[in-house]
Amino acid sequence: MSVCGMESPHSVNSPRRILSLSKQRRATVSFFDPDDKASGFGLSGDHGPKPSEVYGFLGSITTVVATVIFLVWAYVPESWLQSVGISYYPSRYWAVAVPTYVMVTIVLMLGFYIGLNFISTPPATSLNTVYDEFSRDPLSLECSLDEDEKPIEPISDIGIDRINDIMFNNAT
Repeated sequence: MSVCGMESPHSVNSPRRILSLSKQRRATVSFFDPDDKASGFGLSGDHGPKPSEVYGFLGSITTVVATVIFLVWAYVPESWLQSVGISYYPSRYWAVAVPTYVMVTIVLMLGFYIGLNFISTPPATSLNTVYDEFSRDPLSLECSLDEDEKPIEPISDIGIDRINDIMFNNAT
């Protein structure tokens, strides 16, 4: 039986796998992906590697090289750098100052973000915390159908009076 042509009522189809829950056989899992090309793993068709893969690889290599250069510049004595022929480089002050400035900037951005959220949040006593322009009142559908034949109710907000009734009146 082909994996692609599995149409039993007990099977679940998903983009990444087909799980057969047939009663005649035990459960089998197949990792068949129709998007995979025969040209190789990680290749998108006939055009080579994906741009995101290339950018990720170059980004990781650049990060490693920049970190090694920074650590060599920050920790190797000046006499060793001059003996290798490296005579022009920034002051060692920047080896401490740049990471400190970056850390302080991140902390200030986090504080600014939290403060902005506090400013834009309405107070707890405001009705805007309960109702807004997207609130939906439940529709009253007067149907005389049986319990089994009633349609699914449309999406709506639960009223604050019902929430309070459920939370506080049943607590006794």
